Amino acid sequence: MPPSEPDFRLDGYEAINKHVADQFWQHIEIEQHDFTLLAEHHTEDGEHSFYVMHNRAVTWGIPGEPQLVALHLKRDTAAHTFRFTHQMLPLPSMAQSWLIARGCPEEEILLADGIGTTPANQATRALEKRLRSDGDHFALLTSYTHDDDPIEITVLLRALDEKAPLPFRVLLKEVDFDAWTHTLREGGFETFEAATQWWEGHWRGEEIPLPTASLATHHTITGIPALPVRPAPPRGLGR
Repeated sequence: MPPSEPDFRLDGYEAINKHVADQFWQHIEIEQHDFTLLAEHHTEDGEHSFYVMHNRAVTWGIPGEPQLVALHLKRDTAAHTFRFTHQMLPLPSMAQSWLIARGCPEEEILLADGIGTTPANQATRALEKRLRSDGDHFALLTSYTHDDDPIEITVLLRALDEKAPLPFRVLLKEVDFDAWTHTLREGGFETFEAATQWWEGHWRGEEIPLPTASLATHHTITGIPALPVRPAPPRGLGR
């Protein structure tokens, strides 16, 4: 299935007010032609649409910014008006989790075969499924998307439960374009300092093993990020 530009199904609809219209233009419409549709779901009554999209325009902006758009469109089919919420997120499973939390069935927002790279192993598949469906136990602190070869994405999470073991987590996604696959791993840290020390070393090019997260704490992230922090600049790899 080839990727395509999304159809927001808004013919005959207007934003519910000027503020929503301005926000939709600023965050969605202005770069719509740079969006590649990865997954979508529409309710039978036409009132809700859910999208996972890649925004190519981000790569020309601030280095490292997340490139995936999760969009929830809400229509009033009687008044022919619409509202929306959206979030920029670094991983497809995080975008899917954000939409699932807003009522989208998990099985309806999965990426179709041929869209993006394939998980390289069962551990990656299992972690992605857990991130989609486990609940709002972690907040997103920051992420860095390195979109040149080698493509890597790091994500820093913090447990919302203050008593959670290994409250700081790092997700590491690595893409192998030769095999057209990707791996996703999770590391657990007891402190913010330990997590950022690994992060800084990784982006300096040091080969530091990612410590395994405890299997006893199967949690995922909330789709609403906390204020972002930048633990370290990326290592010197061209964009």
